[in-house]
Amino acid sequence: MLTPQDPSSVARVLGAAFPTRLAGYVRAVLVVVPDARFAPVHPFDVEVQDETVIIPSRIYNEEPSPDLHRPLNPTQQAILQCLYTRHHDGLVRQRHLEQIVACDEPWVVPFVMQLVGEYVPEILEAITKGLPGLFTPGPVQRRLYGEFIGRNPAFFARTERRVVSYWTCYYRW
Repeated sequence: MLTPQDPSSVARVLGAAFPTRLAGYVRAVLVVVPDARFAPVHPFDVEVQDETVIIPSRIYNEEPSPDLHRPLNPTQQAILQCLYTRHHDGLVRQRHLEQIVACDEPWVVPFVMQLVGEYVPEILEAITKGLPGLFTPGPVQRRLYGEFIGRNPAFFARTERRVVSYWTCYYRW
Protein backbone atom coordinates (compact mmCIF):
# COMPACT_ATOMS: atom_id res chain seq x y z
CA MET A 1 0.00 0.00 0.00
CA LEU A 2 1.20 3.47 -0.82
CA THR A 3 1.74 5.86 2.04
CA PRO A 4 2.21 9.62 2.12
CA GLN A 5 5.80 10.73 2.13
CA ASP A 6 7.65 13.69 3.54
CA PRO A 7 6.31 16.75 1.63
CA SER A 8 9.86 17.77 0.70
CA SER A 9 10.38 14.34 -0.87
CA VAL A 10 7.14 14.65 -2.86
CA ALA A 11 8.21 18.16 -3.92
CA ARG A 12 11.50 16.74 -5.24
CA VAL A 13 9.64 14.05 -7.18
CA LEU A 14 7.23 16.56 -8.72
CA GLY A 15 10.03 19.03 -9.41
CA ALA A 16 11.96 16.36 -11.33
CA ALA A 17 9.12 16.27 -13.86
CA PHE A 18 10.29 19.58 -15.35
CA PRO A 19 13.55 20.97 -16.76
CA THR A 20 15.76 22.51 -14.07
CA ARG A 21 15.41 25.97 -15.60
CA LEU A 22 11.79 25.90 -14.36
CA ALA A 23 12.69 25.11 -10.73
CA GLY A 24 11.61 28.51 -9.39
CA TYR A 25 8.27 28.26 -11.19
CA VAL A 26 7.75 24.71 -9.92
CA ARG A 27 8.44 25.79 -6.31
CA ALA A 28 5.80 28.53 -6.62
CA VAL A 29 3.29 25.99 -7.97
CA LEU A 30 3.98 23.45 -5.23
CA VAL A 31 3.06 26.06 -2.61
CA VAL A 32 -0.58 25.85 -3.78
CA VAL A 33 -0.67 22.06 -4.34
CA PRO A 34 -2.26 20.25 -1.38
CA ASP A 35 -0.23 17.54 0.34
CA ALA A 36 -0.46 14.13 -1.29
CA ARG A 37 -2.62 11.42 0.24
CA PHE A 38 -0.23 8.88 -1.26
CA ALA A 39 3.23 9.08 -2.77
CA PRO A 40 3.51 9.60 -6.57
CA VAL A 41 4.00 6.29 -8.37
CA HIS A 42 5.53 4.62 -11.43
CA PRO A 43 7.73 7.37 -12.81
CA PHE A 44 8.87 7.37 -16.41
CA ASP A 45 11.81 9.30 -17.78
CA VAL A 46 12.07 11.15 -21.06
CA GLU A 47 14.40 13.68 -22.61
CA VAL A 48 13.21 17.24 -23.04
CA GLN A 49 15.61 19.69 -24.64
CA ASP A 50 18.77 17.73 -23.77
CA GLU A 51 17.66 17.12 -20.18
CA THR A 52 16.15 14.02 -18.62
CA VAL A 53 12.95 14.62 -16.68
CA ILE A 54 11.25 12.02 -14.50
CA ILE A 55 7.46 12.25 -14.52
CA PRO A 56 5.22 10.29 -12.15
CA SER A 57 2.55 8.20 -13.83
CA ARG A 58 0.10 9.04 -11.06
CA ILE A 59 -0.17 11.64 -8.34
CA TYR A 60 -2.60 11.63 -5.44
CA ASN A 61 -2.77 15.31 -4.52
CA GLU A 62 -6.22 16.85 -4.38
CA GLU A 63 -6.74 19.75 -6.76
CA PRO A 64 -5.97 23.16 -5.30
CA SER A 65 -8.75 25.67 -4.88
CA PRO A 66 -9.04 28.00 -7.90
CA ASP A 67 -8.57 30.94 -5.53
CA LEU A 68 -5.11 29.61 -4.66
CA HIS A 69 -3.84 29.11 -8.19
CA ARG A 70 -5.44 32.14 -9.83
CA PRO A 71 -2.44 34.38 -8.94
CA LEU A 72 0.01 32.02 -10.70
CA ASN A 73 1.57 33.39 -13.89
CA PRO A 74 0.98 31.59 -17.24
CA THR A 75 4.10 29.39 -16.96
CA GLN A 76 3.16 28.38 -13.41
CA GLN A 77 -0.42 27.69 -14.51
CA ALA A 78 0.89 25.39 -17.28
CA ILE A 79 3.11 23.54 -14.79
CA LEU A 80 0.13 23.04 -12.47
CA GLN A 81 -1.99 21.77 -15.38
CA CYS A 82 0.79 19.37 -16.44
CA LEU A 83 1.06 17.92 -12.94
CA TYR A 84 -2.66 17.26 -12.78
CA THR A 85 -2.61 15.40 -16.11
CA ARG A 86 -0.98 12.72 -13.95
CA HIS A 87 -3.82 12.67 -11.38
CA HIS A 88 -5.34 9.33 -10.41
CA ASP A 89 -8.82 10.45 -11.55
CA GLY A 90 -9.28 10.37 -15.33
CA LEU A 91 -11.76 13.24 -15.34
CA VAL A 92 -9.22 15.42 -13.55
CA ARG A 93 -6.55 14.38 -16.08
CA GLN A 94 -8.81 15.30 -18.97
CA ARG A 95 -9.84 18.66 -17.49
CA HIS A 96 -6.22 19.71 -16.99
CA LEU A 97 -5.10 18.33 -20.36
CA GLU A 98 -7.66 20.54 -22.09
CA GLN A 99 -5.94 23.58 -20.54
CA ILE A 100 -2.46 22.74 -21.88
CA VAL A 101 -2.81 20.57 -24.98
CA ALA A 102 -2.29 23.51 -27.35
CA CYS A 103 0.66 24.91 -25.34
CA ASP A 104 3.83 25.51 -27.36
CA GLU A 105 6.30 24.64 -24.58
CA PRO A 106 8.48 21.57 -25.21
CA TRP A 107 8.20 20.47 -21.56
CA VAL A 108 4.40 20.06 -21.97
CA VAL A 109 4.77 17.47 -24.74
CA PRO A 110 5.60 14.41 -22.56
CA PHE A 111 2.54 15.03 -20.39
CA VAL A 112 0.31 14.98 -23.47
CA MET A 113 2.11 12.03 -25.07
CA GLN A 114 1.75 9.93 -21.90
CA LEU A 115 -2.01 10.44 -22.08
CA VAL A 116 -2.08 9.10 -25.65
CA GLY A 117 -0.67 5.82 -24.31
CA GLU A 118 -3.36 5.58 -21.65
CA TYR A 119 -5.88 5.36 -24.47
CA VAL A 120 -8.99 6.92 -22.96
CA PRO A 121 -11.20 7.83 -25.95
CA GLU A 122 -12.42 11.12 -24.43
CA ILE A 123 -8.84 12.18 -23.69
CA LEU A 124 -7.73 11.23 -27.21
CA GLU A 125 -10.57 13.36 -28.60
CA ALA A 126 -9.37 16.31 -26.50
CA ILE A 127 -5.82 15.82 -27.83
CA THR A 128 -7.02 15.62 -31.43
CA LYS A 129 -9.11 18.76 -30.95
CA GLY A 130 -6.26 20.63 -29.22
CA LEU A 131 -3.61 19.70 -31.81
CA PRO A 132 -5.40 20.17 -35.14
CA GLY A 133 -2.23 21.05 -37.09
CA LEU A 134 -0.18 18.11 -35.91
CA PHE A 135 -0.46 16.32 -39.25
CA THR A 136 0.18 19.32 -41.50
CA PRO A 137 3.65 20.66 -42.23
CA GLY A 138 4.56 23.95 -40.61
CA PRO A 139 2.93 24.35 -37.20
CA VAL A 140 5.18 24.76 -34.14
CA GLN A 141 3.41 21.87 -32.42
CA ARG A 142 4.32 19.48 -35.23
CA ARG A 143 7.98 20.42 -34.78
CA LEU A 144 7.80 20.11 -30.97
CA TYR A 145 6.15 16.67 -31.06
CA GLY A 146 8.46 15.50 -33.84
CA GLU A 147 11.55 16.56 -31.88
CA PHE A 148 10.21 14.88 -28.74
CA ILE A 149 9.55 11.62 -30.58
CA GLY A 150 13.00 11.78 -32.21
CA ARG A 151 14.68 12.18 -28.79
CA ASN A 152 12.54 9.50 -27.12
CA PRO A 153 12.13 6.61 -29.58
CA ALA A 154 11.70 3.95 -26.87
CA PHE A 155 9.00 5.99 -25.11
CA PHE A 156 7.22 6.54 -28.42
CA ALA A 157 7.43 2.84 -29.34
CA ARG A 158 6.01 1.84 -25.94
CA THR A 159 3.19 4.40 -26.33
CA GLU A 160 2.44 3.10 -29.82
CA ARG A 161 2.34 -0.51 -28.56
CA ARG A 162 -0.09 0.49 -25.80
CA VAL A 163 -2.43 2.20 -28.25
CA VAL A 164 -2.38 -0.78 -30.60
CA SER A 165 -2.96 -3.16 -27.70
CA TYR A 166 -5.91 -1.19 -26.31
CA TRP A 167 -7.40 -0.80 -29.77
CA THR A 168 -7.07 -4.53 -30.49
CA CYS A 169 -8.56 -5.46 -27.14
CA TYR A 170 -11.47 -3.06 -26.92
CA TYR A 171 -12.23 -1.43 -30.26
CA ARG A 172 -11.15 -3.71 -33.07
CA TRP A 173 -14.69 -4.96 -33.70
